[in-house]
Amino acid sequence: MARLSSLFFGLLAALLVSAAPPPSALESRDLLGEIIDALGIGLVTGINATITLETLEDNQLSITFGAQNPLIFELTLDRVVSSAGINNTEYAAFDHTFAKGLVVPPLGKANSGTVPNVTLTQGALNSLDIIPLGYLDILNIDIHVRALTIDGALGIPLTITGLHQKNVTTTYTLALS
Repeated sequence: MARLSSLFFGLLAALLVSAAPPPSALESRDLLGEIIDALGIGLVTGINATITLETLEDNQLSITFGAQNPLIFELTLDRVVSSAGINNTEYAAFDHTFAKGLVVPPLGKANSGTVPNVTLTQGALNSLDIIPLGYLDILNIDIHVRALTIDGALGIPLTITGLHQKNVTTTYTLALS
């Protein structure tokens, strides 16, 4: 409960801070992202990557991911820009805009649906070694979100940048037909 109230306070503080011009020393910092990281609140619950024969040729795969909302109000994710890897080596990256927004209910979870065009930055063959590990670290994730939405409508737009998360459970599905 303390984490939830701290995150809620941080979100409100970030909203208030964003209403005024930031001091130049803080311009490149995202206080809300730093608070979320400091509290160790992981927003991604798991990743499922689908590998096809085309993946071996074009180094692109599709994923789904679970998102969780630790807050007592609805969040709608409009865009996610992410990179993931192992031991600070990036293996996958994507920039995805949700057509209708991904609505994550208060204190709940939601599935992203299919996110296409995830680039294997090390190449498909060089990425095969990470499959048995069963996890990825999110090296960086920037989320364009609307807080306090009602069934995905309205809301207060926020951009949360620089989030990190370790050991996100990752499964791989081979669709080779």
